[in-house]
Amino acid sequence: MSASDDSRGDAGLQRWKSEVWAKAAKGERRKSFATPSGLEPQPLYGGAPDGGFPGEYPYTRGVRATMYRGRFWTMRQYAGFSSARDTNQRFRVLLASGQTGLSTAFDLPTQIGYDSDHPLASPEVGLVGVPINSLADMERLFDSIPLGEVSTSMTINATAPILLCMYVALCRRANVPAERIRGTVQNDILKEYAARGNYRFPAGPSMRLVTDLMSFARTHAPAWNTISISGYHIREAGSTAVQEVAFTLANGRAYVKAALEAGLPIDEFAPRLSFFFNAHNSLFEEVAKFRAARRMWARIMREEFGAKDPESWMLRFHTQTAGSMLTSQQPDNNVVRVTVQALAAILGGTQSLHTNSRDEALSLPSEESARLALRTQQVLANESGVADVIDPLGGAPYIEALTDELERRALELMAEVERRGGAVRAIEQGFLQREIHKSAMAWQRDVESKARTIVGVNEFTQAEPAPRIFRPDPSAREAVLADLASVRAKRDSLKVAASLEAVDRAATSSTNLLEAILPAVECYATLGEICGVLEKRFGTYQAPDVL
Repeated sequence: MSASDDSRGDAGLQRWKSEVWAKAAKGERRKSFATPSGLEPQPLYGGAPDGGFPGEYPYTRGVRATMYRGRFWTMRQYAGFSSARDTNQRFRVLLASGQTGLSTAFDLPTQIGYDSDHPLASPEVGLVGVPINSLADMERLFDSIPLGEVSTSMTINATAPILLCMYVALCRRANVPAERIRGTVQNDILKEYAARGNYRFPAGPSMRLVTDLMSFARTHAPAWNTISISGYHIREAGSTAVQEVAFTLANGRAYVKAALEAGLPIDEFAPRLSFFFNAHNSLFEEVAKFRAARRMWARIMREEFGAKDPESWMLRFHTQTAGSMLTSQQPDNNVVRVTVQALAAILGGTQSLHTNSRDEALSLPSEESARLALRTQQVLANESGVADVIDPLGGAPYIEALTDELERRALELMAEVERRGGAVRAIEQGFLQREIHKSAMAWQRDVESKARTIVGVNEFTQAEPAPRIFRPDPSAREAVLADLASVRAKRDSLKVAASLEAVDRAATSSTNLLEAILPAVECYATLGEICGVLEKRFGTYQAPDVL
């Protein structure tokens, strides 16, 4: 289909060109998009068979009119290990290498809400993910990082309100204006219950914490993405692409309902919702998945919830390549897998992207591997030409058919979730968990029977030398514990006690919990202390038997 062809006639495309593109083109990232042979591509090819051009409802072809011709996606590499100091050094290396956003990986105790000196935390400290016990660790983590210029993503859920309060407190001390605090906190507890397991409190109080965070951010960090509704971990647990979309959007629907019930106006919180998807190896299915998810969410927000602001209809998403698809056998093959997965995310219109390192099936990524993963994005952006045309696969019969079929099946599955009472009730019944487990088992059987080929694993195998494995500094654990002890010794214990009492009072009232948590973290109350107060009031989540 040529640039002048449109299934609705030339008028729609010409209007888009004259009214939208003429304005948007002024913001292009470079003047010439010519190929090495001197061919000049059009900004857009094909029409709008579903009624929308790029930047227009229902956003099948992208949420912005210019997409990557205006600017590239944010290149946001995930990092976090050993200690705040060590992770800070990795952050600096990545920023110096051209990374445009930070993404923080926290250790398991931090994600569940235990201090590093808690007996349950002891085996984990200093290994995988950065431990954050208090504001002092946050200060070390972001030492010399320009907080007003860098966007920060935090993969944190059960304890997301506490970590966001720490980040806001840190920015305050650095005199960063509230409107310049930019980033994302995952804050998606439902997928923890369904697929990942890093939960602390029951569903009811956890949903309150989610909506309290949304309300808090309107004042303290209005540019912050208050939730990243995650399909990534659903897919990592073994779901199909259809299930990833269906369960993620069903969870999104539940969060919107909870925010509305908490009294938040939809067009005030919906523009700050974001999503987080996985990119797998099946290139065309993944592209179709992203396009279908955008279209489905736009219709849910406008037609079901009555949102009026176009920003409320847009599904903006971060993508991470599939960790579960990386292999410890022949790990260099993972470079190719990650490239294909990254290409799917880009062709699907992602807003930011993390590319996994080739050695992640073996250990934490080495500095060399992390840099190569970032360079993969930079080569795709600057050398491949895939960012020079908006939605280059849009209009292709195979892509459009895949998009339609994936949407149809995902809507059927979402309808089943609604029949069961919505996402929260379906999770409590174990429905999402069972469906994911079935798909994971089906995949494993296909691999073991060789019905599905995994290069280097069940086909094209060979003897290999022992790989080089990155090992964290074994002294990191002692340093983390020493830092925590120092904080407890130096802080004002009376202020800490009073602040924790305020958190306790807020938990038993309708007060926004983050308004009480912020003063607590500012006087160096620890993550574990705050979670301990909340657990006494809320209890802990008990997973259902899903067998």
